[in-house]
Amino acid sequence: MEIGSGSGQHAVHMTQALPFLNWQPSDQGEYFDGLVSNIEQLAPKNVSAPIYLDISNVEHETWPISDVIYSTNVLHIMPAALIDLLFMGATKCQCQMILIYGPFKYKGQFTTDSNANFDVWLKDRNPLSGVRDIEVVTETASKHGFELVSDQAMPANNQLLVFKKTLTA
Repeated sequence: MEIGSGSGQHAVHMTQALPFLNWQPSDQGEYFDGLVSNIEQLAPKNVSAPIYLDISNVEHETWPISDVIYSTNVLHIMPAALIDLLFMGATKCQCQMILIYGPFKYKGQFTTDSNANFDVWLKDRNPLSGVRDIEVVTETASKHGFELVSDQAMPANNQLLVFKKTLTA
């Protein structure tokens, strides 16, 4: 399941490249209608119809059972308070692995000047958004039984974080 599918570009690309994947796109608000239209027009058969999923309403939303959650360029857009609800939802849908792509800070420090500038730009648009501290994300994940198992540098000053569900949680 993809959280914050936006235009559906990742769903289309990944399922064309990996036809054995079953992909569940999701989004909410202003992005949802465009996502539905793009998936109907462009996606292969292994992409399910998008679901409307509002993370801020995790207690009342139906989260489909999913082994893996994938989210690209979402954590820095959504309010920081929703990070906890994202991991709560992952637990609710019995997720075993979470992959999160985007920019992060380490020990409160930006990895590049461009990420610091990006953070200013984000906060000018929405004061609740911004580049997140990896320590906050990993602590939140741990609270919900997920352990960071990989932190991979990616292009354009981004990271791919991989969290796995721990056996004891």
